[in-house]
Amino acid sequence: RQIANHPDLLEDYNGEDSGKFTEVYRNIESVISEGHKVLVFSSFVKHLELFRTRLEEDGIEYAYLTGSRNQRQREAAVNDFQTRKACSLFLISLKAGGVGLNLTAADYVFILDPWWNPASEMQALSRAHRIGQENRVFVYRFISNDSIEEKIQRLQERKRELAETFVTSNNPLKSLSEKELIELFT
Repeated sequence: RQIANHPDLLEDYNGEDSGKFTEVYRNIESVISEGHKVLVFSSFVKHLELFRTRLEEDGIEYAYLTGSRNQRQREAAVNDFQTRKACSLFLISLKAGGVGLNLTAADYVFILDPWWNPASEMQALSRAHRIGQENRVFVYRFISNDSIEEKIQRLQERKRELAETFVTSNNPLKSLSEKELIELFT
């Protein structure tokens, strides 16, 4: 999964930029140059670190959040992104940014790598889709061709389809109680 993002995520590799990294960065520059604010989610902190390095080289302000941040740092990063116009980018690890954040200043969301569980991604996306959001939110998923990422994406679709099967109104299982469902599957 990591090599689909950037070869530098592998140890003992000193190569060129990846096509995916270049494309994501080009999109970041384009969107923020138009005055938009962007949430960038990745499952890999090391991948976010590559973006931090490049952003700092280019003098682009950003906020940063991973699971290693304490509550005070977390709140400061959110406040910085939400209130400062110059802070137009928020790099967030998928797990750290999945819950408890209100990031309605964002109108773009970039998912850099798919997660096995589509609900984790949906939680991350909902950080921008909150009460108080006044703008349309655009979501981009960056998937490397012919990689494990395509397989994960297909798995996510199957999981979504399966979930929809169990919640549609014409589903005969919908009328069963929790106890009856448990009895049915045990």
